[in-house]
Amino acid sequence: MDFGRLITAMVTPFDDQGVIDWEQTARLIDYLIDEQKSDALVICGTTGESPTLNEEEKLSLFEFALKQANGRCKIIAGTGSNNTAESIQLTAKAEKYGVDGVLLVAPYYNKPNQEGLYRHFEAIARSTELPVMLYNVPSRTVIGLTAETTLRLAQLPNVVATKECASLEQVTQIVAGAPEGFKVYSGDDSATLPAMSVGAYGIVSVASHIIGHQMKEMIGAFLDGRVVESAKLHQRLLPVFKGLFECPHPVPNPVAVKYALNQTGFAVGSVRLPLVPPTEAEAAFIRNLLP
Repeated sequence: MDFGRLITAMVTPFDDQGVIDWEQTARLIDYLIDEQKSDALVICGTTGESPTLNEEEKLSLFEFALKQANGRCKIIAGTGSNNTAESIQLTAKAEKYGVDGVLLVAPYYNKPNQEGLYRHFEAIARSTELPVMLYNVPSRTVIGLTAETTLRLAQLPNVVATKECASLEQVTQIVAGAPEGFKVYSGDDSATLPAMSVGAYGIVSVASHIIGHQMKEMIGAFLDGRVVESAKLHQRLLPVFKGLFECPHPVPNPVAVKYALNQTGFAVGSVRLPLVPPTEAEAAFIRNLLP
């Protein structure tokens, strides 16, 4: 399974009452595909505020995204959690809707060791025929997959990719040891080009809501061997990559990108508690970032 080079971890639009806004969801999906050039969308990932979505909402979003995309891009369902059995159940339901793959985050809070991590992902992967993308994000989950555990999981036939938010060194180790066809994606927008320079395949992005087509240009330039041009594009985009997470100090995702979308004409609403909207200083910073 090839999910493409540019994957957007899509926000979930809410109305003024904090309910999913389906009209804006349809509009956003079309925009990300047609204007921002996303090859795939992650639905109900952390950027989609998965911790505050219930199962009914997640399943409705999976079904809606599939119908709206209508084959124009891949739809990857965020079905991971720190409860193995629940992740298996949600993955099975997503599979029935016909999603193209699932994104499985490393289990947070309960802090399993590497063997526990392996068995968690193995159990979910063996329960489904869907392609599986692992998601290693130690800054959010406290624990993280080592390169060795990732490579062990890569031997499972339907574990086809990983979204890697650890070090460039770990990206390099995974790329070097992975079986043919296994793809490594950066999970950090600012590391897109550096990660690809050591063999990563692409990016699972937040910034692509705002500058996706420029990111696609950067990736294309690199793949075409126009390295200097791609580096200049990276340098130009870096303030946006960093600013969406540090405005002017770290803010939790997706607070900044939802505010940015609202400023550019997409009424995606605010965030659900326990997240809160940006302060006025943060909001001013975000407005200055916009292209």
